[in-house]
Amino acid sequence: MPRTALRICPLCEATCGLTLTIEGAAVTGARGDRDDIFSRGFICPKGAAFGALDADPDRLRTPLVRRDGTLQEATWDEAFDAIAAAVPTLTERYGPQCTGVVLGNPNTHTMAGALYPPLLLKALATRNLFTASTLDQMPKHVSSGLLFGDPFAIPVPDLDRTDFLLLIGANPVDSNGSLCTAPDFPGRLKALRARGGTLVVVDPRRTRTARLADRHLAPRPGSDALLLAALAHTLLAEKLTDPGTLLEHLEGIGELTEALRAFTPEEVAPACDLSAEEIRLLARELAAAPSAAVYGRIGSCTVEYGTLASWLVDVLNILTGNLDRPGGAMFPLSATAAAPRPAGPGRGFALGRWSSRVSGHPEAKGELPMAALAEEIETPGDGQIRVVIAVAANPVLSAPDGDRLDRALSGLEFMVSVDPYLNETSRHAHVVLPPPPPAQSAHFDFAFNGFAVRNQARYSPAAIPLEAGRMDECEIHARLILAVSGRHGADPRTVDEAVIADTLARAATDPRSPRSGTDPQSRVRMPAGHDGPERRLDMMLRLGPYDLVLEDLRNAPHGVDLGPLTARLPGLLKTRSGRIELLPEPIAAELPRLREALADRPTALVLVGRRHLRSNNSWMHNVPALTGGSNRCTLQIHPDDAGRLGLADGGRARITADGGSLEVPVEVTDTLRTGVVSLPHGWGHDRQGARLGVAATVPGVNVNQLLDGSRLDPLSGTAVLNGFPVELTPLP
Repeated sequence: MPRTALRICPLCEATCGLTLTIEGAAVTGARGDRDDIFSRGFICPKGAAFGALDADPDRLRTPLVRRDGTLQEATWDEAFDAIAAAVPTLTERYGPQCTGVVLGNPNTHTMAGALYPPLLLKALATRNLFTASTLDQMPKHVSSGLLFGDPFAIPVPDLDRTDFLLLIGANPVDSNGSLCTAPDFPGRLKALRARGGTLVVVDPRRTRTARLADRHLAPRPGSDALLLAALAHTLLAEKLTDPGTLLEHLEGIGELTEALRAFTPEEVAPACDLSAEEIRLLARELAAAPSAAVYGRIGSCTVEYGTLASWLVDVLNILTGNLDRPGGAMFPLSATAAAPRPAGPGRGFALGRWSSRVSGHPEAKGELPMAALAEEIETPGDGQIRVVIAVAANPVLSAPDGDRLDRALSGLEFMVSVDPYLNETSRHAHVVLPPPPPAQSAHFDFAFNGFAVRNQARYSPAAIPLEAGRMDECEIHARLILAVSGRHGADPRTVDEAVIADTLARAATDPRSPRSGTDPQSRVRMPAGHDGPERRLDMMLRLGPYDLVLEDLRNAPHGVDLGPLTARLPGLLKTRSGRIELLPEPIAAELPRLREALADRPTALVLVGRRHLRSNNSWMHNVPALTGGSNRCTLQIHPDDAGRLGLADGGRARITADGGSLEVPVEVTDTLRTGVVSLPHGWGHDRQGARLGVAATVPGVNVNQLLDGSRLDPLSGTAVLNGFPVELTPLP
């Protein structure tokens, strides 16, 4: 008989509640959970296709080990034996910096990805960490670190209470939100307008989000920081600023006025291709709104001045008094966050504590640019990366110049990939460790609850028992840590128990902790749960700000509502001054480079990416229900540009940039402005050795192959994936 089970959807950042229909050991249907306290029944095509992704026949069922040059099926013991024989030997021979760790964005969608990578890095003692953040959100982490002292203190728009929402380079109707966890983002935008609020979208494309807006501005791509600087300049010059209660926590407002003096609307307008009056009007509306929030995402992060744009988003929220107040941009408080600390000076945030070996790229938040991975593998010398451990990562498609990285990975002495697929990257591994399908895994959103527009907590036990021959993803990670650290064969539970003991010992001596003053040895057995990950979750809930335990979440399968976002300043500030540092030195040093951009002459054509509701980077193109239709890898171009270049809808063109050329099908559309072409990210499934049967039938092209990795935002090391110049040539 069919049965139902509840599951939080792990396929994007919205974290919607699903009701799964299960027959035997298969998910045969998925619908929105109407009683979910956060998503209220909302579901998107990705969630509806949960069963198809869960049962994808191309998912690996057993580990693979490379023997005689080919990957062959192996037992779990054989796989971990191979890792234990290779990695400690190589790190002893070459030193710990011979190892690089690569983390992809699906890590943030699993419990294992949140709990174990920090332990893996500690075990390896390497500084060579490369993650999807430097292809996406690192500018926001850097700007938050510099402003607030904590790179994870990222304010989100209080969508359900704001009167005015300004979206910069964001398309949440298709992305479902990013660094802003909000189920039914489209419904929340419609509700904003229905209650008399205003939605303004700034995007070079007339996206589905822009179609909902009261006003859509389409500037030149890459000019976001200039536009935001002009808005801030106008607020300061016209004395429209009103920080309110934030004023006593601000440092540097006078210096900010001088630093932005050159960015008048008149000076900025030509570079943005907007009128000065449009810019002034927007600034005045922002200041006059009863409450307002500015929110910027991928389009404003993955550009040349991504960190400056991310910083200016919050500068606007601060200057208008909309930071940390209802209806503005607020700081979520996750159930597993550390207990609030007393206000006062903190350790601060530093950039460039070390640099990459070859090109000297400074670290940001402990990470090096993903664009530097290939050269770190290829370049001989002390510290050359010879071992890569990739977890849920496919940088051959997601990073610049995938062909170069493809060649570099093929020359590694050893590679481990934790991945359910043999994809464009994992095909190079010497050992592939496949996690089970999502329905066979428990779930709690450690990361995304920290970006949620309402405080809540939900836990999903595994909907289906672990299939024979599979290994739980958390156990895979724990055994991997033991294998690389010379403890191969130890009980994997010791990894979790060590974390619990250490955390409780530190909590016992932390005056801010609810366990302060207790005997840590007597508390080691305090957390409850069926396994190590559950015990760690229970411990984090007990040490968190809401006095919850795991049993509370088990008894509330649709979730526990923890209420709307509330003011958290100044307690969350960790800057050395204990205040919001409005003009930190790295930002001030970068502003002259932005001033030089005022004189730049725009190139004829620049490229931007685009998102689709039925896609999430490269990892959903193997599900038939999520491909086809308008989810296609085409080069979109405005009719005027197409006519000028002799391109026709349905024809083909060669597109050329720094890193090379691609041949692409052309789609003529007036949904984007002139001077801009658009090609989606995550395609290019045409490499031999991958086992992605559906994706290979419609491979598309890898847009990042147009880049050679030299274009980076210098403060964050983030690759410039949007707003770079291209040339087009018609093909017969």
